[in-house]
Amino acid sequence: MIQTVIEYFETISPIRAALYATLFTWGLTAAGAGLVFFFKTMNRAVLDGMLGFTGGVMVAASFWSLLAPGIEMTPGEGFQKVIPAAVGFLLGALFIFGLDKVLPHLHINFKESEGPATPWRRTTLLTLAITLHNIPEGLAVGVLFGGVAAGFEGATIGSAVALALGIGLQNFPEGFAVAMPLRRFGLSRKKSFMYGQASAIVEPLAGVLGAWAVLTFQPILPYALSFAAGAMIFVVVEEVIPETQQDKYTDIATMGFIGGFIIMMALDVGLS
Repeated sequence: MIQTVIEYFETISPIRAALYATLFTWGLTAAGAGLVFFFKTMNRAVLDGMLGFTGGVMVAASFWSLLAPGIEMTPGEGFQKVIPAAVGFLLGALFIFGLDKVLPHLHINFKESEGPATPWRRTTLLTLAITLHNIPEGLAVGVLFGGVAAGFEGATIGSAVALALGIGLQNFPEGFAVAMPLRRFGLSRKKSFMYGQASAIVEPLAGVLGAWAVLTFQPILPYALSFAAGAMIFVVVEEVIPETQQDKYTDIATMGFIGGFIIMMALDVGLS
């Protein structure tokens, strides 16, 4: 099945491949949000385990799918070889940091808000937060597909598909983690689902943009890969991991992180 997908992606344009892959990741977010139709409440231990899994996938993807290929495809030796990765990583983190400061949003715990004061409702603020954090995920997939088409060593269709699979897997619990709190705060099941799935609609847009950018400006690929990695690591450290430490299920969250890391690592190495 996966091999068939890889073979198909080899026959189409990288922009179409990025679009299809990120539509898949968006679809899994919608599937996770759809659980709101079947459950009335969300167990805190389950939420922490899911968020830990999400963090593990994102950290593993940042290294195995983004940073390592970016360093490998950079010419030169020693410190010269790592400069694009270091610069891109820093810029990616600063990008999300900047968005956090200029756009109002609410953390997953529904208690801590960030950005300028606004009269917007909490549901809108939470959806905005998850949407911001989905930008680097879609961008990462698109950039990797663009790198394959550009012929860069270290970028393969298999690794791009592995990245899309990993991000899709962590998007499923993420959709659930957005929709259920909205339901708890009084929204209907339908509205909770709509907000939950809408948080990932930015991924296809970012994916297509990433693939186009790399094809148009090929020398930026090492920077673009590490940019996506820096953005994802910032999200994990600033948002995902702290949220898993708010209750008594830290061990569950930690094992979820380990499981997510192993799965993403296995996908990337196995399919590359």
